[in-house]
Parts: sequence; C-alpha cells; structure tokens
Amino acid sequence: MKIAMVASEAAPFVKTGGLGDVMQALPAELAKLRGNEICLFLPYYKRIKQNSAIEVEQVGSFSIDLSWRESYVGILRLKSRRKKLQVYFIDNDYYFGARGTIYGDFDDGERFAYFSKAVMAALYYLDFKPDVLHCHDWQAAPAVIYCRALYGTWCPATKTVFTIHNVEYQGWADTSFFENTLGLPEEYRGKLTFDGAINVMKGAIEVADIVTTVSKTYAEELRYPYYAHRLDGVLRGAWLWGITNGIDTSVYNPETDTALAYNYSAKKMFGKWDNKRALREEMGLRTDTDAPVLAMVTRLAGHKGIDLLCYIANRLMEREVQLVVVGTGEKQYEYALSALARQYPGRVAVRLCFDPALASRVYAGADMYLMPSKSEPCGLSQLIAMRYGTVPVVAATGGLRDTVPPYNGQTHEGRGFTFQSYNADDFLGAIDRAVGLYYNDRDQWNALAKHDMECDFSWQAPAAEYMQLYTELTSK
Repeated sequence: MKIAMVASEAAPFVKTGGLGDVMQALPAELAKLRGNEICLFLPYYKRIKQNSAIEVEQVGSFSIDLSWRESYVGILRLKSRRKKLQVYFIDNDYYFGARGTIYGDFDDGERFAYFSKAVMAALYYLDFKPDVLHCHDWQAAPAVIYCRALYGTWCPATKTVFTIHNVEYQGWADTSFFENTLGLPEEYRGKLTFDGAINVMKGAIEVADIVTTVSKTYAEELRYPYYAHRLDGVLRGAWLWGITNGIDTSVYNPETDTALAYNYSAKKMFGKWDNKRALREEMGLRTDTDAPVLAMVTRLAGHKGIDLLCYIANRLMEREVQLVVVGTGEKQYEYALSALARQYPGRVAVRLCFDPALASRVYAGADMYLMPSKSEPCGLSQLIAMRYGTVPVVAATGGLRDTVPPYNGQTHEGRGFTFQSYNADDFLGAIDRAVGLYYNDRDQWNALAKHDMECDFSWQAPAAEYMQLYTELTSK
C-alpha cells in the first residue's frame, strides 16, 4: 500500500512535542510491514537546513499558485538506505528556511497552507499516487482539502485520514483567508467556515474520509464540549476512530540509553537505584534519605496540572518525599516552582529548560512520575516513565486512562495510581496511595515497577490498527 504522511514536525529532524515522536515512529513501523511504501513530508525548516548531520538531495523544483501568490517549491529527499520509507522536505526560504521558528509566526496560517498545497503538488510531480493520504493536526489539514478540491481527478481513489493530536489548536483565520490564501473553489467555503471565521481543522474533519485521534478515550471525550474546544458538534457527526499512541522502544530504552549514568533492565533493576542516586547528586537533592523521588518533565502550563501541583506543594512537602521538575512554560508557574525549590533546598529541584538527556535521567532516577493533566489526548511521558520503571500517578483522562489502569492492592493488577476529578485534594490522595505502597510494601512496589517495564508500549500494535483502518477504507 502507498501511504503519504504529512506533518509539521518529526523527530529526529525537528521536534517540539509529542507529534514529533509519533511522526518519527509511526511511518517507520508502517514501513516494516510487507507491501507498504511510505513517504513522509515535512517543511525544510532552518534548523534542519543548518544541521550538517542531515544529508539531503534535491529531486525537483517548480512554482505553485497560493491564491494570487506564486511561490517556489523545492523538493528535497533525505539520503537514506531505507527504500520503503522516503522522507521529503518542502523547501521555501520565505516560509521556512530563513526563520528560526517552527510555530508562532504571525503568518502561520499562510505558511502551512502553502506547505499543504506544496505537498500535493510534490506528490503529483513525483508521480506518487497514494492509496492513503494521512495528515496530522491543523498544520497539515489543508492538504486533505486540496487533495479533494484540486487533485481529485488525478487521485480519485486516494482515501484521506486526518488525525487530531491536540484539538486546542485548530487553525483559525479571518474569513478573507479563504479567497486570499487558500484559493479553494467556492463550494468548499462552507466546510471551512465556523462561527464566522475560517477553521482549517473543521474543514479537514468534514472532508476527510475518516478522522482519528490518539487514544480511544480521547475519541469519546471529543464529543463533549468540555474537551472539544467548540468542535464537539462537528466531531459528533464524524467517523471518529481512536488509536492509542505507542513510543519508539528503541529510542526509549534504559538498557541502551547513553544519557543514563547506568543502564539497566527489568531483569536487572538494581541499575535503576544507581540512577536514582546519580540523579539526586546531579540535582542537588539530599542523598541521606530513603524518600521516593517524584518527578515531572513537562511544559509548565495550566492544562498540564501544574496549578494542582502548586496548590498542594506545601502539603506535599509535609510528606517524606523529594520532587524534581524539568520544563519551561508560563511565567507564573516558573516563578512558583523556583520559589518552592528555594523554600525546600535539598528536597525540591527545578530546572527551567528543555533537555532531552536530562529528561532521560529523570525518567530513570525517579520513583514516581506525576501527570495530573486536565486533558491529555494520549500522553507519551507516562509511557516513557513506565518503560524506565517509574510508576505513574495520573489523572484518569484521555490516553492516561487508556494506558494507566489503576493499581489494585488486593489483586496487584494495574500500572499506576489515578484520580478521577480534576481536583488538587484527589491528586494528593493518589500520591499518598503511591507513597504508602512505596513505604509499606517495598517488594510489591518493586514488582509494580518491574511489571510496568515489561509492558509492551511499542508501535507494533498501533501500526497494525492503522493498517486495519487503511485496509477498510481502501476496500470500499
């Protein structure tokens, strides 16, 4: 099967969040399956262009019209030995190659409309007529619409899949964006119009053959106003399929992770305790204690539950625990957590940075991973934490509910500790249950950590679900 993937980021080329991890692993896993040909399209950002480790070759160039604009399109291909997975970059210095930013520019709508249209033109140029065009998040949403509106006669059998990784970001624009930038046939205006504006995610939802999201629970949640950010009515009318993300277990592997002080496995867990000692030393935490290390590696934003953590912080410090937080985000939380670290030296460590190597050491050295998110489409951090034998304490929402069944003290089933309502006291109660098991039954605690490490969080099962979906679509 020929599958074209379109996204705004993919590790290891460029990554700002979970989408980058997904787009590194999913195409690679699909390419392992017999009979598949995968091509992945990304913008040729400045940081990719300046990375000497990324070798590319030009395979073509031409111009396209973006409404009244004429824009250059360069097609670059990653030099790779993998024939079944080709990575292409859309080259245009004005939109991508001369800027240091990935997102957040004033003309993001125009940039990614250009990217989406250029991808479709590139597919035509390369004569890669996909059986499935799979587009991810609002930045690639226009490609779904361009496929139908402008390339329908070239690829009439192509099925389109649109995946929502985070419904909060939808690609809103003024109504003039339709004619001034998108340049679509007038018959598509209604599909993109929403509440007196243009919403490209809404357009993709209406045009795509199927809409997917990144966990089964999140697919159900998106039908309700609390989670859907105004698109609940649109999504209730869509064929919505939830497939829970995996992680790249070759990347996130405590046996081979070079960032760790000590490598270890589920069969040789003692290395984890060595990493705990090393993390304490690195972060300036006391080492003369048996206290559990609680950790978060996250964006410091309200919807990630940082407000709950700040609310319970002083009560949490009444327990015999240590806390490590790594991340950047909203200034109010940066200030609050920094003040907490000053208030409790040797017990609280905060690093306001994005550091993947440090993140690995935190996952390996912590005992518990806190993830009290208000909403979480899937979440990868809890999967990485369990892969490293760190027991999660999570809100039972979205993918957290799907991946962290609550621990049962009687049957010893489950993977972590959960709380149902978005409430600081309930969050603290879940932490107390985890801390209680840690202190009162260390053997069972270690067994839980070992069990989490042995769970299969790879992309093999999710990729099989996507193939099932593609097969059903293309057989119709």
